[in-house]
Amino acid sequence: MTSPILQPVVQETTPALIARQLRRAIGEGDLVPGQQLNEAELSRRLGVSRGPLREAMQRLTQEGLLVSIRNRGVFVIEVTDDDVRDMYLARTAVERAAATRAIQVDAEHAGERLLEVVRTMTAAVAQNDTDALTEADVEFHALLVALAGSARLSRMHTTLMVETRMCITALESRYNSHIFRLDEHRDIAEAIGRSDVERADRLLLDHMEDAIGRLSPSEG
Repeated sequence: MTSPILQPVVQETTPALIARQLRRAIGEGDLVPGQQLNEAELSRRLGVSRGPLREAMQRLTQEGLLVSIRNRGVFVIEVTDDDVRDMYLARTAVERAAATRAIQVDAEHAGERLLEVVRTMTAAVAQNDTDALTEADVEFHALLVALAGSARLSRMHTTLMVETRMCITALESRYNSHIFRLDEHRDIAEAIGRSDVERADRLLLDHMEDAIGRLSPSEG
């Protein structure tokens, strides 16, 4: 019987590796919204030739993280209120589907794994470390989708979380207390662990709608 721990090794191409680095740079703000990408500079910083760099940039353009403007160049997208609403609409669909599937696969295991991340979030709140809290927040949602065991859901979610990171700093500043943010994640994890599909689904929906309300003044 094949061990579930051992998985086939996937050899990533150079453009795929570059695309992953660019996604991270966009998500963490090293490449800021509206910034024009300089091929020569990026090629030097990454230590790669322009061919695979251009292919990687094309991938991110197809994903919607970059926009190519004729006769001007390639730019990091700027996130508008409409983008925020659309992004959270897509995230809600992916994460609600993932939560239901994670419960079907192994609810108790999923709940335990998610609560481990909640404990990391708790420590970050106690230390008033918003950077660590944000990293744990992103980890929670990525893990939730990974626990569904769907490669396609995970691929879609990866791009959505890069876009989420682009506006997460603004979201941080709109909580009077991060205890509320922490409680939301704990409640979701516990509902999943109890196989309570209906409550987990409702909590995820409320969690996303709350974020939209905080990020988009017109929704408040």
